Amino acid sequence: MTSKLDQLKQYTTVVADTGDLDAIARLKPVDATTNPSLLLKAAAMPRYAELLDSAVAGAGTDLGLACDRFGVAVGQEILKVIPGRISTEVDARLSFDTDATLRRAERLIGLYEEAGIGRDRVLIKIASTWEGIRAAEQLERAGVQTNLTLLFNFAQAAACADAGVFLISPFVGRIYDWYKKAEGRDYQGSEDPGVQSVARIYRYYKANGYRTVVMGASFRNLGQIEALAGCDRLTISPELLQKLADDQGSLERNLAPGSEAEARVVLDEVAFRWQLNEDAMGTEKLAEGIRLFARDQEKLEALLASRR
Repeated sequence: MTSKLDQLKQYTTVVADTGDLDAIARLKPVDATTNPSLLLKAAAMPRYAELLDSAVAGAGTDLGLACDRFGVAVGQEILKVIPGRISTEVDARLSFDTDATLRRAERLIGLYEEAGIGRDRVLIKIASTWEGIRAAEQLERAGVQTNLTLLFNFAQAAACADAGVFLISPFVGRIYDWYKKAEGRDYQGSEDPGVQSVARIYRYYKANGYRTVVMGASFRNLGQIEALAGCDRLTISPELLQKLADDQGSLERNLAPGSEAEARVVLDEVAFRWQLNEDAMGTEKLAEGIRLFARDQEKLEALLASRR
């Protein structure tokens, strides 16, 4: 009997949501993703001490550059043990500044290229704000592929597809968290609002011929992952990946192209902002996610500053 992880890999590209090299090597995902929170955790690992010192030494007094250098250094190490791509995130504090996001993204790509890593192995992660989506649109046209993150709302997904972004990361678990608290009840499998959101986006993309990849993210339990078996990609924590690897039960495919979905919609900035505003969950979780990533970015900067 094959494990649920092996069965999932038949339908879905599995991505590791971690900076833990040991876990990545053990679980063998195709791709990996990082974010400021995961980089902060990685910075506490003894194996990364030398990378921290090198990042600081090469950045002078620019702590933002030191963070970028550390993120790229971690990304390089991860790329040594995966066959696919690493996602590296732009500073969340730039989420409402298109030009600054572009500059930071170009710097990240430049740091990878200086290290001999081609842009075909890197995705630049950007928050799915209107400004972030516009920056991603320009990057895609310039040959830099992007991963639009902190995505909670259908309007965000529709705008990302129309901008031609390579990949989106809708956050299943955080949507689940919000509805569980708001409604005072738990959700299982296909009734989970986070699962429903990703399934809706997947069907919409496939039915309307969009090439943007859907990568479900932020899982709280195995049931959410199993309900989305067949999604283009799923980025999963090492803990849940290990549980899938240890489970010898059967796993069915639940998402596949060919299902009916709503007709294509094209949103201008006014419609995008209004639809997001009308979604209390989406508005709150997007703002909260940006704040949390910004705080972890600041903590990482403080840690790097302490090593100067």
